[in-house]
Amino acid sequence: MADSLPRPIAAVCNAKLPDGRVVDLSIASGVVTGIAAAGTAEPLGPTLDLRGRLLLPAPAEPHAHLDKARSFDAVNPKLGDLGSAIDAWRRHASAMSVESIVERARAQALAMLAAGTTAIRSHVDVLGDGGAGLEDVTRGARALVQVRDELAGLMDIELVALAAPDCPDQHVEAVLDAGVDLVGGAPHLAPDPAADLARLLALAQRRGIGADLHADENLSGPVTLDAYARAVRDWPAGRSRTAGHCVRLGTLEAARRDAIIADVKAADVGIVTLPITNLYLQGWEHPVSTPRGLAPLRELLDAGVRLGAGADNVRDPFNPVGRGDALETASLLVTAGHLSPEEAYGLVSTGARSVMGLPPAGAVVGAQADFLAIRAVNLVDAIATAPADRIVIHRGRVVAITEAHRELPALPVFVPAS
Repeated sequence: MADSLPRPIAAVCNAKLPDGRVVDLSIASGVVTGIAAAGTAEPLGPTLDLRGRLLLPAPAEPHAHLDKARSFDAVNPKLGDLGSAIDAWRRHASAMSVESIVERARAQALAMLAAGTTAIRSHVDVLGDGGAGLEDVTRGARALVQVRDELAGLMDIELVALAAPDCPDQHVEAVLDAGVDLVGGAPHLAPDPAADLARLLALAQRRGIGADLHADENLSGPVTLDAYARAVRDWPAGRSRTAGHCVRLGTLEAARRDAIIADVKAADVGIVTLPITNLYLQGWEHPVSTPRGLAPLRELLDAGVRLGAGADNVRDPFNPVGRGDALETASLLVTAGHLSPEEAYGLVSTGARSVMGLPPAGAVVGAQADFLAIRAVNLVDAIATAPADRIVIHRGRVVAITEAHRELPALPVFVPAS
């Protein structure tokens, strides 16, 4: 069928850019090869006419938990903080099958694709305790590797082994052997944070792969981000080194905060802020003047740190709501993070791709042809209203189309009294 998806295209015409220009783009081999004023280019193949839709660089999701997504109803957890969410998830996870994880993860990934996200980095739990068999330990990993393989060509998915402090090294190795890409964990939750940080980074070094750690996801307590940054400063260029959450960094006094940010910048550690989950989980113990629970975004941006933002958990014990929509994340960055709309969208698109080690995407010659086309007047309108009407392009192929229909009653003609 000629109109079936995915559908390769050689040109996008009548696209409205955030700066107001209306342009035509040429695409070859998944890359933007030319940009011209609308109506002046001669397409050399199949063309997508956007008819003035706003064309944005496609969002990327640098920190998801596809293995947990959409589990809230099944878990039915008590609403609460990080510790209670971890306990609820662990009780539920032991009964999950590979098939049930695949079903939820696939549905969530496709929903994110329809919303515009063309790349996802997802953490996946290393399941079971020290006595668990390897079949149990790798259930989540095997499920997400299956989803990654099924969706190859539609979107890019990268996986991180999320190792709890009590998880033996051989279990992490088994998950990596199952096809997971990076080492992850949460050293700040360990009885000895420094020791757990060291063993996770040593494991990554042994495998010659990168790390993406949950870092300091608390308003108080240990700080591991500075030690992490110093430990990976001499890693080879291009090897992934990422820290998610970094909530504690936003609570430190300015001198120490700035010193840690300097370490992060020197080591080129990418930081991922996760507003919806951290706004939900953090601050339950502060009923008065509840803190925001965010990394210090302005200071990180001003320091030139690679910074991205993600949706994190979606409808699971760690966040009962969320749409997995980058425009929702951008909106929260504006309201809770005090960023401009342009900065906020930059974190869920260009910034997210940077911390994930992906090539730039968007309306720039030489950039990857990954786009979100949306029926919006401008970027502020897109973030504010998050229109459902969207077209998604990945590597020069249309991979998702959502068309919204709205019907309202006709209003009587108002005739002012004379």
